[in-house]
Amino acid sequence: MDLLEEIKKQSSKWIKNQGNQYSNFYWQDGYGIFSVNPTQVNVVVEYIKNQEEHHRTVSFQDELRAFLKKYNVEYDERYIWK
Repeated sequence: MDLLEEIKKQSSKWIKNQGNQYSNFYWQDGYGIFSVNPTQVNVVVEYIKNQEEHHRTVSFQDELRAFLKKYNVEYDERYIWK
């Protein structure tokens, strides 16, 4: 948990120094972390590049629910949408 908080803190500082267009950047409260098979890094990079377009047709919430179901991750809706 401490590592993730530090990553959010440092990456927020870094992006805000990338230009005025990022001055209002902030991370949402909370976090989730998932590992990625090194052979799939390019797939993840492409997903991130197209995420805005993708979420025009599939909400983040629906996508996360499907992901958690696919990998049999138990969760409680009361805690994941804060």
